[in-house]
Amino acid sequence: MNWPGTLLNGRPHRHADLRWHARHRAPHELWLVIVDASASTRRHRALSDGKGLLAQLFDDAYRQRARLALLTASGTVPTWQVQGLKASAGLRDWLDGLGAGGGTPLLAALNEAGRWLTARRKRFPAEQQRVLVMTDGRVKEGLSLPSLDCPCLLVDIERGPIRLGRARQLAGQLQAEYRHIDEAD
Repeated sequence: MNWPGTLLNGRPHRHADLRWHARHRAPHELWLVIVDASASTRRHRALSDGKGLLAQLFDDAYRQRARLALLTASGTVPTWQVQGLKASAGLRDWLDGLGAGGGTPLLAALNEAGRWLTARRKRFPAEQQRVLVMTDGRVKEGLSLPSLDCPCLLVDIERGPIRLGRARQLAGQLQAEYRHIDEAD
């Protein structure tokens, strides 16, 4: 209620005498984060460096009141950690316990993310969606990738003296912006 605007017109006697503040809300933002936590990301502290970037991302999401969806690709199937909730301190505990191991179901995670984003778009058409994929790019080649239909950033966490550069190719196939973790800000 706009009390100054209401009282400047005198004492209100009817509901029509009340003045209200106009509500204008910007659409919510959704940040979908897909983390490759396969065994290959253990090499040369790649996942450890990625965890630092994720901690900063979670803090930014909290400050900007963005909603988060978090999908982990490790083992045999991708696993949802959070689906469209507001960023919270509980994510810090999950991040501290994140370890690498198993296979790389990154392509399955990308396909799952594509289906989930499409369904979410139907439910929340005004929501602005963004995707961050964190991977070393060590996935099987030749498989088709989904179209995510929103701005996408792929952060390459590949480390070591010999780099295959597959993450850059993956970013091209996803039509995503590419950055190596050393360049990420």
